[in-house]
Amino acid sequence: MRPHNAYGQDLAVVTVTYSPGETLDTFLDSVVKATSRPLRVLLVDNGSTDGAPERAVRRDGVQLLRIGENVGYGSAANRGVVEWGPEVGWVVVANPDIEWRPGSLDELLEAAQRWPRAGALGPLIRQPDATVYPSARLLPALGRGIGHAVLGPIWSGNPWTAAYRQSETALGERTAQWLSGSCLLLRRTAFESVGGFDSRYFMYFEDVDLGDRLGRAGWLNVYVPSAEVTHLGGHATSRVSEAMLAEHHRSTYRYLADRHPGPLYAPLRLALRAGLAGRLQLVRRTGRRR
Repeated sequence: MRPHNAYGQDLAVVTVTYSPGETLDTFLDSVVKATSRPLRVLLVDNGSTDGAPERAVRRDGVQLLRIGENVGYGSAANRGVVEWGPEVGWVVVANPDIEWRPGSLDELLEAAQRWPRAGALGPLIRQPDATVYPSARLLPALGRGIGHAVLGPIWSGNPWTAAYRQSETALGERTAQWLSGSCLLLRRTAFESVGGFDSRYFMYFEDVDLGDRLGRAGWLNVYVPSAEVTHLGGHATSRVSEAMLAEHHRSTYRYLADRHPGPLYAPLRLALRAGLAGRLQLVRRTGRRR
C-alpha cells in the first residue's frame, strides 16, 4: 500500500464492460463533456462478444484491458484501478450504461475539496424515465433489512424500505452509509487503504460492502446531487435476469453473514439462508405473475 501522499491529482476512469452495446458510445461521448480536466478511460472487459469495446479503443484516450472471462464487477474494477500509475489520485468507477450530464464530474471533484475525508463520492442518478434513483442509502441492518426483504416485493412503499433507501431524505449534499457502485468517484488513497472491492462478490453488494468498510476506516461516503447522471439500464444483466436475481440473494447472504461471524451467530446465519431462499422463490413467482 502506498503512503497517503503517494498519488498525484490526475483523473482516470475505469468502466467494466460485458457486451455493453451502444450504451458504451453514449458513456464515452458524455464523460468527456463531464469534466474540463484531461481524462483517460480504461475499459476492463469481462468477455464481451459484441465488439463494442474493440470499437471504442479507436477513440483517443481510451484503452482496453481484456480479462477474457467474466470475473465479476468488483474484481474487474480492482484490476482496472491498479493499472493506473501513481500520478492518478482520482478514479471514476462506473457502469458503461451511464450518461453523464455536462460538468457533472467536475461537480464531484469540487465536492471532494469540500470533504477532505471523502473516500467515495456519488452523483444523483436518474432512471431513463427521469425519476431519481435512491443511490445514497443506509447500511442494511438486520431489522430494517428483514422488513425491506420481506415486504419490498409486495409493498414497495413500506417504512423499512423507505428508511433503507432514504426515500424521504431531502436532496442535498450529505454523507451516506453507502453509495451506488454504478457511478463513483473514488479517492484512490481511500479505495486502496481498504483493499478495493471485495472480490468475493461477483455482482451486487460490492458497493454496500465498500461503503461500510470505508466508513469503518474513517472515510466518508458523500452524496453530491449537484452532479447528475442517467443510468440507462442493465443492458448486460437484462439478458440473464434470473441468474442475477439468484446472485443478488447470494451476495445479500454473504454481506450479512460476514457481519455476524462465529458460532454464536450460527443459528442466525442459518435463518438468514433459509429466509433469503424463500424470498428468492417469492420474487420469482411475483415476477412471473407480472
